[in-house]
Amino acid sequence: MTTLTLLTKIYNTHQLKQFNQILADRLGDLAVEASVTGTVAGRWVLLQLSGEDEGVATKILERETGFCPISLENVKKFSAVKGYVTNLKDSKELLSIDIGVFEPRIAHATVSLNKLQTHLEDGKKTALKRLGELWGLCENLPLDIRVLEVNPETNRIEAEMQTKEINRLINWKESLLDRLIVIGASINEVNITVNQEGLNRDIIAVESLGTFEHALVCKLGTDATGLVGRIGRRLRKAKFTVFNPKLLVVAEK
Repeated sequence: MTTLTLLTKIYNTHQLKQFNQILADRLGDLAVEASVTGTVAGRWVLLQLSGEDEGVATKILERETGFCPISLENVKKFSAVKGYVTNLKDSKELLSIDIGVFEPRIAHATVSLNKLQTHLEDGKKTALKRLGELWGLCENLPLDIRVLEVNPETNRIEAEMQTKEINRLINWKESLLDRLIVIGASINEVNITVNQEGLNRDIIAVESLGTFEHALVCKLGTDATGLVGRIGRRLRKAKFTVFNPKLLVVAEK
């Protein structure tokens, strides 16, 4: 039997049951029994695998979901890791990323405001709060980062956004399409809501950022802000953030 801590956050207990179905879809016909046993450190998913295909299942989950490092000693300099934006209002100089380090104590990775300004704003001295508003950097948004330094003495991890993450945000900007970021809902719930609300003409794609985090791509001319009420009345427990590339274009002038 293998016990794993998945690099996936849940937002309510109902999602533990949903994740069991997600696991069944991901692992297909493998000879393995997978069961969600709960959460650790608040919201990280705990999973048990058993069966002759444990090894194959572990590799699939590592590729598609990832595992929490758990302790600081497992975080290596220059490694690529995934995390979730957290404690967004706590600092004006550092973007805090929860990467799943919680033993013996919690350690978050931090991306400096200077690096964000360099990579996203061509060095323009934009405040962190404003930068977050412009680029859709909201609480619990999944981000791919690269570790620059690990300091066990101070329990700190310094990082920067991975190139592919920077490119994704720039591509969002250049597309000129609004996106509605949905935090705390499954892809199935999002798709059902889009269909029930008759929004298929307004939303041209759903981009999955994580298991329970998605970006709804609006057609050209559709205002994402106007969709919040219609989608929110069905996804009542979800949180919403609007990415509006037109604001970035205006800010550059």
